[in-house]
Amino acid sequence: MFAEAEQGALLPAPAERYQVPKWTQVKVHRDCHIRVGNALYSVPHALVGQSVTARADEALVKVYHQDTLIKTHPRQNAGGRSTDAGDFPPGTDVLARRDITRLAAQASAHGHHIGIYAGLILDTPLPWTRMRAVYALIGLARTHGDAAVDEACATALELDVVNVGKIKSMVEKGTGKHAAQEAARQAQAGAAAAKARFARDAREFATATGVSLHVLHGGPQPPAGEHVPRS
Repeated sequence: MFAEAEQGALLPAPAERYQVPKWTQVKVHRDCHIRVGNALYSVPHALVGQSVTARADEALVKVYHQDTLIKTHPRQNAGGRSTDAGDFPPGTDVLARRDITRLAAQASAHGHHIGIYAGLILDTPLPWTRMRAVYALIGLARTHGDAAVDEACATALELDVVNVGKIKSMVEKGTGKHAAQEAARQAQAGAAAAKARFARDAREFATATGVSLHVLHGGPQPPAGEHVPRS
């Protein structure tokens, strides 16, 4: 039966291998994006705060809410982003300026250069899409201290580099004036500790009899007039 009726009706086998998709449950964040495979994808703003299901293969990311397909994006590499401006609420520019002002003020509270750096990050047509980077910058200041991050931002501004990843690398590797000063302070502290470690009190070299030197007979004679204690 297969050879006579069914085999001729079969479609040809696919030329490419089958792609096994990965399904995940993710939350829609305040910036109207979800994270799938370390990349960001926008979804309609009405779903902010809710959980959705994402299906990712090598070519597409499909987003479902309650078993209904609501969004399709081309697959992005790790660190990438796919944003549809239509996913943001109406009048996004007004809302964004209000939120961005508050966020920039939070960054400025951690340091002058941090505030300037945050302003450059948010200087885009869709500042909502860069809010995560500013939150990450503020997080670095809370983790490593305002002074270290502010110094790193000042150095990055001189080099015209706007990348929070670079700021993180600079802080963790200890580059910049603040790190140099801290390294010098630690070196001085280490030298002082080493000196104290090998310093010995003079009383530790005293003997129980109080004699500091023993001269054996047959050795070289001391110069004339020099007194040598004997025991």
